[in-house]
Amino acid sequence: MAILLGLGCARQSTDSDSVPNSKIDTIQQLIQKAKDSVQLPFEIRKAFLKKAKNEAFTLTNDTIILEQLSEISLAYKTLEDSLEFRETNKQVMIMSQETDMFTPLGNSHWDLASFFKSYGALDSAFYHYKKALNSFEQLPKSIPSDITKARILYSMGQIQDSYKDYLGAEISTTSALRIFDEQGDTKRIYNCYNLLAIIASGMGDSDKSLEYYEKAGSYLDKLPSVNTIRTIFQNQNNIAHELLRKEDYSLAKTSYERLLSNKSLRDKDIELYSLANTSLAYAIFKSENKFDEPEQLLIKSIEINDSINYLDDKARAKQYYAELLAAKGDTANALQYAKESRTVARETHNNDRLLEVLQLLTQLDKANAANYANAYYELNEVIKEEERTKRDKFARIRLDTDKIKEENVLLSRERQLWAGAVLGLVVLGLTTTVIVLQYINNNRLKFKQKQQESNQEIYNLMLSQQGKFEEGRQLEQKRISEELHDGILGEMLGIRLLLSGLNERGDSASVEQRAAFIEKLREVEEDIRTISHELNHASYEKFHNFIVSLEELVSSIQKSSGISCSFTYDKKVHWDNLLGDIKINAYRIVQETLKNCVKHAKCKNIAISFGSTDDKLKLTIKDDGVGFDTNKGKRGIGLRNIISRVKKINGVFDIQSIKGKGTTISVSIPTKYIESEQTKDPITLKPAMNA
Repeated sequence: MAILLGLGCARQSTDSDSVPNSKIDTIQQLIQKAKDSVQLPFEIRKAFLKKAKNEAFTLTNDTIILEQLSEISLAYKTLEDSLEFRETNKQVMIMSQETDMFTPLGNSHWDLASFFKSYGALDSAFYHYKKALNSFEQLPKSIPSDITKARILYSMGQIQDSYKDYLGAEISTTSALRIFDEQGDTKRIYNCYNLLAIIASGMGDSDKSLEYYEKAGSYLDKLPSVNTIRTIFQNQNNIAHELLRKEDYSLAKTSYERLLSNKSLRDKDIELYSLANTSLAYAIFKSENKFDEPEQLLIKSIEINDSINYLDDKARAKQYYAELLAAKGDTANALQYAKESRTVARETHNNDRLLEVLQLLTQLDKANAANYANAYYELNEVIKEEERTKRDKFARIRLDTDKIKEENVLLSRERQLWAGAVLGLVVLGLTTTVIVLQYINNNRLKFKQKQQESNQEIYNLMLSQQGKFEEGRQLEQKRISEELHDGILGEMLGIRLLLSGLNERGDSASVEQRAAFIEKLREVEEDIRTISHELNHASYEKFHNFIVSLEELVSSIQKSSGISCSFTYDKKVHWDNLLGDIKINAYRIVQETLKNCVKHAKCKNIAISFGSTDDKLKLTIKDDGVGFDTNKGKRGIGLRNIISRVKKINGVFDIQSIKGKGTTISVSIPTKYIESEQTKDPITLKPAMNA
């Protein structure tokens, strides 16, 4: 587990040319009393800040008022009085915007970002960090403002990394590092390299991650002596952890042994000591295939975690112990510890750990393997969707704040132009000034009039479009109602009545009839699924990143089932330009076939290939499972669904199966593209799809 150090939160000082006076001194004394008088009741400390706030509003200089209110706002945050903090912070923000004072405005957004971050509202925190950054960028260039911007960029990078927006996190952190490097801020340079290493690890580049950790370590001897030993421990742990993630277990074992050889580690950082013990046990188990020493270390870590209630390592230690017990053949205890690990992972919302434990449970508990595999698949899909949503939200925040920044630049330029125009008008004389101003005002009125006319047209079009949309929605609702009422409900009613009569009879004919009616209910279920698919037709048209989606599907099935899956495709085909119906139906055909392989085939290997011949696409899925006689028995719902989807895209379906030698499914599909030419190289697009 890599450890990330924070940079803390401080304030950009407000430039003020005012001289100190008794009122300012009084306000500062009240603020200091509220912050330092920890022995006093909370209400008395709040009263000091309330009095300071009243005194601040009696001042006459806007700059000094905002400076004092900003200090009071931060003091409320220190007292953990969130209500007064938010109220005072809002006052400062409004006054700063009205007077174009960017330092207190930036400080307000910065304080609010730190507040949201402390409560785990990271998307709101990112929004206010971005706002704060834009405010400080309006200030003249100086060392304090540059340092402030770098610290905000670093905080943004931390949040982006936590939501796996690795590209954005790398840009933010690199920008911060450039400024800290120029200023020679050793501590923050170390933190930036440490964060870049964590980002590289998240992107799967272990070599780059280790390079950054080593670079961060090169600054350790330049840090102040205070708490340096803890930082050294953390750096050593991060390097060892990355070696473990890289599966270089031998080097990881050596690194953890070096870290744990320091006898003061347990006293100085008991949590890090527990982490290192757990990791060393796993490294020994994986590199040397030993059981006794790793088992003792894991039991020790579990006991420490329980004694200090260290939740971050509880799930991991129990998962590793479950793997070790399974390797020893103690499946019952392995299953128990795996389930305990799953419980802790759920309680701590550690989804990455939960995915690993579900995969382990799939192997340990064969009776419930399908349930665990489904839970793994569903959780994995939820995580991916949440990550995409968060990355999109961050992108929108950046876009919105960048637009505001551009508008401010345009406003500044407009002011400069107006200043030049005024100077020219003064030189030309009052008469010329009046004429020019009148001309400008007339043009503005004309423009506003045209704009209002355009807005009215747009509004009318929107009303018309809304009416058409509502009409179409009502027609679709009526069609669905008729489908459900006339078709499905009628069939289900008839089946229910017949089954009620058959419940009293136990002869073989009645049993066969009940089985037939159950099959009929399955057909009704398929009808409902068909209607659902028709309702989601819009998603067919928006199905992008086709090959990447297939790769992720194959990878997910392989991880959850333990079956070796291979996937090959013709890179000359412009896959993402295929018609939406072809992509979604081909994807569902692969998905349904793989599910059948997992449930029925009892295979060890599955090979999927997608190629092209002339104007046809050729999809082949082959397994080495038990096979079946294609000439006997009825085809199941899954196979009928596949055949139905093939027909929808005018394809040709073929299935070959021999008992004991596996099954091969082949689908030939006519090639149809959205556009006549491929506009982008799918190979170069692939990294963007995964971002």
